[in-house]
Amino acid sequence: MADTNKSDTPHIDDIQKTLEKQIAELRKEITKINKSISARGAEMLDDASEQASDFYDTAAARASRTAQQLRSQAHAVSEVARENPGTTTAVVGVIGLLGFLAGFAIGQSMNDTSRRWY
Repeated sequence: MADTNKSDTPHIDDIQKTLEKQIAELRKEITKINKSISARGAEMLDDASEQASDFYDTAAARASRTAQQLRSQAHAVSEVARENPGTTTAVVGVIGLLGFLAGFAIGQSMNDTSRRWY
């Protein structure tokens, strides 16, 4: 019986060493995978950041062009208004009157009770 115990011990030691070696290799592989994932995450973050920057630049350029066009049109309208003050006053007055009449008509149509004027 003493012989079998001695022969089992080296076998268990070999198994333990083999398992420890495999665990060490797995740890190295996990470290490599973590580094790879980290690098890929950084690349994706850089790509997303670059895309967001491109979108922002495009939006800023469009907003700038739109603002420039609005300024140009506002300037043209103000020039016409300065050159024709009587016409401008008449147009603004007519627009105001139409707005008042539209508001009055909407107010009357929303009123459920009939009112008498006398």
